[in-house]
Amino acid sequence: MAIITLTTDFGEKDHFAGAVKGAIYTEVPSAKIVDISHSIAPFHITEASYIIKNAYRSFPEGSIHIIGVDSELTPENKHIALKLDGHYFICANNGILSLIASEYVPEKIVEINIHDKVESNFPVLDVFVKVAGHLSRGGTLEVIGKSIPGIKQLKEMEPLINPEKNQIKGNVIYIDNYGNVVTNIPKKLFEKIGKGRKFNMRARTATFTEIYNTYSEAINFDTDMINREDGKKLAIFNSGGYIELAIYKSNPSTVGSASTLFGLEYRDTVTVNFM
Repeated sequence: MAIITLTTDFGEKDHFAGAVKGAIYTEVPSAKIVDISHSIAPFHITEASYIIKNAYRSFPEGSIHIIGVDSELTPENKHIALKLDGHYFICANNGILSLIASEYVPEKIVEINIHDKVESNFPVLDVFVKVAGHLSRGGTLEVIGKSIPGIKQLKEMEPLINPEKNQIKGNVIYIDNYGNVVTNIPKKLFEKIGKGRKFNMRARTATFTEIYNTYSEAINFDTDMINREDGKKLAIFNSGGYIELAIYKSNPSTVGSASTLFGLEYRDTVTVNFM
């Protein structure tokens, strides 16, 4: 049974996500379809990359991941399919996979060339589903595309290290459902540059001098519940291995969140200075 995942910016109101699922079942009746997310902000490539990176590894190898974000075919936005870390990905070559491919070398990348065989003005439904069906039946990438050497990179969102190796300058790449702020500074880089030194991390007006491994690690559970530190600001290494800024037990719709209380938005700068 083929496992086919969907990650799109289609939202839940319109018919697009449902239509794609129907097309998959028509193409592969035995498929198991899993929605990773249809709530990606429109055309938000970095957000999609972050979500996919943290989801795909939970699926078995051989899973097929359709990514419908900024997927219109243009001369600058070709369609690709590739095998990476034992998984197949079908998407536009717009940099969406660069956060994943920075850690792994793709086994094979092809530029999809079946468009002349498929009448389409909705490429995710018509083209991507056809490619997923072909792969689910054991087909090879070479049949549906021509090999290309690499994928487009999102270089502008990589953290910067100063020449003295005592500062990391990163950016906000994702704000989750709780209003927690995820940066593009990975734990591995922080430890490599920091070498155990003390540090000061600043994001607008918020400063941090400690990073926890879990939310609860920051809280003293020896105190009674009424005196617990709900609302405490903290920085953690999240499950994806990135520095995340948070408010303990925040609620964006009532007491606020890290994003609102720190005044942070996508692409805002987060700076770590080592002492």
